[in-house]
Amino acid sequence: MAVAVNRTQLARMIEHSQLRAYATQVDISELCDEALQYGFHAVAVNPAWAPFCAKKLAGSRVGVCVTVGFPLGANTAQVKLEEARDAARNGATELDMVINIGALKSGYPGYVEREIAAVVKAVRGIPVKVILETSYLTRDEKIAVCEMSIRAGAAFVKTSTGYGQGGATIEDVTLMKQVVGDQLGIKAAGGIRTYGDAVAVIQAGATRIGTSAGVEIFEDAPQ
Repeated sequence: MAVAVNRTQLARMIEHSQLRAYATQVDISELCDEALQYGFHAVAVNPAWAPFCAKKLAGSRVGVCVTVGFPLGANTAQVKLEEARDAARNGATELDMVINIGALKSGYPGYVEREIAAVVKAVRGIPVKVILETSYLTRDEKIAVCEMSIRAGAAFVKTSTGYGQGGATIEDVTLMKQVVGDQLGIKAAGGIRTYGDAVAVIQAGATRIGTSAGVEIFEDAPQ
């Protein structure tokens, strides 16, 4: 089944990302300028850049997506809570939170679900996207985290940080869509660098795309 996505629709699905440790203020400023120029949904940045982006994008339609527990998810729950609250105070309009992968794989799903729910509650009104880091999880674990995210009140599930062993796959996006249906959005991220990549994950069920190649994807899209 073909998916028809025009340029405007595609742009509003893209979260234009700059998450490298060595990103400078010039890099972040260019990221914001590109997001404004192309009409992207949001920029995605590390927490330290939230105030700068919020100020630069004030009054526009471009949101500020800020990471929590990124990229390992191994912070304590208390640190993630404060990081989420701090991002909200600094102008974040959405949050991307990495689950505690080690806790999940150690057999503590209840801890993972409580942590997700606590972050959602801490920033009530700001959409929280739950990053599974699918390359590290079994099929059953992926299903479990999607179900937890629904119960915990998250807004989205997200495939990957882009810093794990692999990025978004069609199989993972399809599975996530089967579990969450229309209850949550799905953000595909990691390795999406062409218009063809974007269309493929959208066809599989993605409603957002996280990528550092937003401009290239948009320019590659048919007029």
